[in-house]
Amino acid sequence: MKTATHDLTIGEFTVHKRFLTWSDGEASREWAMLSLLAEHSPGVAPRPIQRAQDGDAPVIVMERLPGAPLSARDFNETIVAELGLALNRLYQVPLASAHEAGLPERRVGPTKIVRMLHYELNQLRDVSACADSGLVSEALDAARDYTARPDAHLTPRLTSIGIADLNPANVLWDGHVCRLVDFEDGGLTEPAFEIADHVEHIANRREGRLSAGALGKAVGLSDEDVVRVNQYRVLWASFWLLMLLPGNGAFSRNPSGTTEDQARHLLHLLAVHV
Repeated sequence: MKTATHDLTIGEFTVHKRFLTWSDGEASREWAMLSLLAEHSPGVAPRPIQRAQDGDAPVIVMERLPGAPLSARDFNETIVAELGLALNRLYQVPLASAHEAGLPERRVGPTKIVRMLHYELNQLRDVSACADSGLVSEALDAARDYTARPDAHLTPRLTSIGIADLNPANVLWDGHVCRLVDFEDGGLTEPAFEIADHVEHIANRREGRLSAGALGKAVGLSDEDVVRVNQYRVLWASFWLLMLLPGNGAFSRNPSGTTEDQARHLLHLLAVHV
């Protein structure tokens, strides 16, 4: 099985993950995350078995977990509750242990996202291929104005570890328990940032079955963190609008109108939470 970033060889008891890209330390991130979870929250993620090389490419051998990957349509009250328990166990890994393991901040992390978005939103974009280029331009302008306002942004925190990429396919469900896979983008973060990322992921949001309120409740977020989730959601909605612009892979992979839907969603979040 091949993805954009790695090859998977799935055996009866083990999975070999061969990285196709590793310039940002993807293999080291994954090994550190799996090792921390095996020690502090066993059963949430695959147990790491061995680090190896295939030519220049790093390889991680891990146990094969039970369960099948979810799709966005699979989320229901029971699964969301179990996913919340799995994420809570992930967030409970001692931060001191993560520091000792040398785990860096997750990719596109809380301390970096505003700067990254501000830069990308200030690049010239040709949106003429969009079905409603005026709507998309309006949303881009609004996002650009928002990221330029220092008073509008939260002070980022790095208080836990997180998986980063919670594409539904990275959640395995065996009918009773949710387990998590694919930690190559994971690292130091905060739960509110992660929940916002998860619910705004285009694969989740497009189906509308993974709400911030339900997942935040399942994880056990505080009232303060719920507020932070909603503010972070604006940033992640801006991120996905950029990803869905013409010239990017997500534009061609998604149905016509997805970019416009994302633009309307971002403008709604800006009106409600900013």
